[in-house]
Amino acid sequence: MQDHILFSIVLLLTLTVIIVSLSRRIHVPPILNYIFVGIIVGPYGFEWIRSEGNIHFLAEFGIVFLLFSIGLEFSLSQMIAMRKQVFGLGTAQVFITTLLAFIIGEVVGLDRVTNIIVASAFALSSTAIVIKQLSEQSEIQSRHGKSAVGILIFQDIMAIPLLILIPALGTASADALANDLAIAFLKGAFVVVVMLLAGRYLLRPLFHEVASSKSSELFTLTVLTVVLTAAAFTEEMDISMTLGAFLAGMMLGETEFRHQIESDIKPFQNILLGLFFITVGMMISPMIVIENWAMIALITLGIFVVKGSVIYGMMKYGFKKEEGVALRTALSVSQVGEFGLVLITLALSYSLITGELGQLLLTSAVMSMMISAFLIKFNGRITKRIFSKTYQQNFIDIEHKIEIDTQYLKDHVILCGFGRVGQTTAKFLKTSGVPYLALDLDITRVKEAQQAGERVFYGDSSRQSILEATHIESAKILIITFSDYHSTLKIIRAVKNLRTDLPILVRTTDDSHVNDILEAGATEVVPDIFESSIMLASHLLLMIGHPPSQVLRQTREVRKNRYRFLDNFYPGEMDVSTSEQHQVIGSIIQTIPLEESAYGVGKRLRELPFKDMNITVQGIKRGSVRGDSPDDKTRLRAHDILIVAGLPEDVEKITSFIRLGR
Repeated sequence: MQDHILFSIVLLLTLTVIIVSLSRRIHVPPILNYIFVGIIVGPYGFEWIRSEGNIHFLAEFGIVFLLFSIGLEFSLSQMIAMRKQVFGLGTAQVFITTLLAFIIGEVVGLDRVTNIIVASAFALSSTAIVIKQLSEQSEIQSRHGKSAVGILIFQDIMAIPLLILIPALGTASADALANDLAIAFLKGAFVVVVMLLAGRYLLRPLFHEVASSKSSELFTLTVLTVVLTAAAFTEEMDISMTLGAFLAGMMLGETEFRHQIESDIKPFQNILLGLFFITVGMMISPMIVIENWAMIALITLGIFVVKGSVIYGMMKYGFKKEEGVALRTALSVSQVGEFGLVLITLALSYSLITGELGQLLLTSAVMSMMISAFLIKFNGRITKRIFSKTYQQNFIDIEHKIEIDTQYLKDHVILCGFGRVGQTTAKFLKTSGVPYLALDLDITRVKEAQQAGERVFYGDSSRQSILEATHIESAKILIITFSDYHSTLKIIRAVKNLRTDLPILVRTTDDSHVNDILEAGATEVVPDIFESSIMLASHLLLMIGHPPSQVLRQTREVRKNRYRFLDNFYPGEMDVSTSEQHQVIGSIIQTIPLEESAYGVGKRLRELPFKDMNITVQGIKRGSVRGDSPDDKTRLRAHDILIVAGLPEDVEKITSFIRLGR
């Protein structure tokens, strides 16, 4: 029974649920949880799963969906837009790091094949960790953020030949290694061309047809079929199935269905990624790790030193970047990533690396991923500590330029962000003769705007010193034009520390964070969804013949009472599932059917505690007739449907009272 694959999966899932539930209370990183589960159930733990075949099957299955999700995030348009960073920084980082790691491997006595694999694996970084952490810190558009993204994109491209290389090394004969490798790469090139052509001429029409059926089940089934077909195709060509999954993700990521695919696959994507890390844990022996902890620490330190030094030196001396930008990029991208784990795992499955060495390498790679989360989080503080003089001088220079160029501004508007919304706002201000200045972190956009004569400056709006340089003391209003929740809160806090009376207008994509932003100190919050709804409704009324004056009056009334209109919506299943969501969505509208035995039957509305429970009676539906805003003398009858509005918890209380009298 221990070798039965279904039993193995059930055992893994059960143990994972228990451990993840317990560890979430002490905020243990998810990767550690999964690896710990793998160690427990694996052949070096309690041996609940001993079959090598089961382990390799689970590992391959997890890797397939890991690489599919990475491929889905890959953007060809982004690669073209960032070609200087991708093919400049990215190319130099990968090849120089691989060369240095290879030389170190030769010095310590690794055999040639093992050395190639280790050097290649350690040259790659974690796209998932870096992008997620930088995005949360609002640094993805900064100079070091863009440099890091450019490097990661090229690393993803380099994964394609590496995924071809390892199976070729595993099956090639010693006498004909060069010939076998050449054939493998020709096969790989053929596979890439066929898959890209299939994605362009077959997948897009296929998904258009599937989408027209409006069946979510059929759509999800088609996605899974495409992924597994691509994986099976590359495996039949004697190439790793993971390459097929990665290419399938890249193909689907370039279609208009990308976001729907992400939404459909998300419910089980994290589970499958967890499955991959579980299989990594199965390959780790706690005894070997304990016995070789010094070696693991040395390898982990070596990863950061070698990769960090290469990236820092390359950016500072090769690409003439500032010390602070170079170091922050190096701190962000100096770990080993998911592709590195995949390459080592594949090498183990093809017996290209010994089991003990593989365990040391996997453990060191995982340790680097864990430590990197903290390095990325505190990259600014670390850089400021190391380059206190030059780093601070850079900000002083930026602040001085802003202060000098805006010294005569008064009663002006400060625009935080100069993207499409910021530029549109600036055009209105310019037409109205209102002075303004804009801050943005996109250096290319800033240079273009400055050349065109716009008063736009490079600067982080969340830094108090930058805001002071904009003469915030004489500003009329500050507008946050980009929609980033974490950045918005940081900016509001910085502004309030300088001027508590300055009005702050905030743009957000939806109304999920409106209350939090208002509590932080924003004067007004404008959700895109709310405004687009108003515009859609206005055009609708005009097209069906309503007078423009009436439409204008209605839209003014709606905007005037915006916060009331953000409340009182009929909730879906997901809207009222947790108390946290109750706080976000505000008031809801609920219908309460009255059965003959209900306590409220025969009672007048004024006899029921609606006001005490902060409930508004919207209407009463009696038969097929609905009466809105009923008089408080109205008596409720059996089979009436009472329509009320209020906070979810208050609605729940009044519903219970009307039905049971308590």
